[in-house]
Amino acid sequence: MDTVDTNTIDKIKKQISDNAVILYMKGSPEAPQCGFSARAVQCIDACGVDFASVDVLANPDIRQALPGYADWPTFPQLYVKGELIGGSDIIAEMYQQGELETLLRDAVAVS
Repeated sequence: MDTVDTNTIDKIKKQISDNAVILYMKGSPEAPQCGFSARAVQCIDACGVDFASVDVLANPDIRQALPGYADWPTFPQLYVKGELIGGSDIIAEMYQQGELETLLRDAVAVS
């Protein structure tokens, strides 16, 4: 791993530890750049919880390094209290089952 990769991994670790809920996505919550990111944002927004986001299209270093760090190949990626929850399908499934709102609200209440 070269210096850039190490710096990028450190940046990712800091972002994840500094934010109770963070979504790595294509685009921004206001302007998602893919349907999967849009669906993830809709589910999180519907839970009424504030969350941080990182646009991986504007941060190619993170876009390249995060899949290896997370062992999750695609975007979006949702982290809650430092733990990878998953991508769009998992987020949508948890939302439909009522699990996502509880998870997110608990994370924000604790932080």
